[in-house]
Amino acid sequence: MGTSLKPRLWISRKGRQVLLVLATGLCAALGLVGAIVAVFSPLLFDASGNLYNPIAWLAFILSAGFWVVCLVAPLLAWIEWRRNREPTAWAAMAAPLAWGAATVAMVQFVPS
Repeated sequence: MGTSLKPRLWISRKGRQVLLVLATGLCAALGLVGAIVAVFSPLLFDASGNLYNPIAWLAFILSAGFWVVCLVAPLLAWIEWRRNREPTAWAAMAAPLAWGAATVAMVQFVPS
């Protein structure tokens, strides 16, 4: 029973640092995509009545702020990494994925 609870795959700290560098590059690429989405986010209000729709406003805020989260999350992750708080660093690095999922989910409910 004791052997089944042990993790089978162990990655060294250097390997985890390489993964964090790759995740930072992915966040930078997503930040570029998020900046383009932010430019077009006012188009959510093109349909009549969307100016008074709270779901449209929430989708606008989420889509306009996605690029900011993509830039701030790696910064916070690297700060936490230097403080030897790896779980918090990986949680910060996962924030753009959660924000992007929330954005895609909210945009689906905006009437066109």
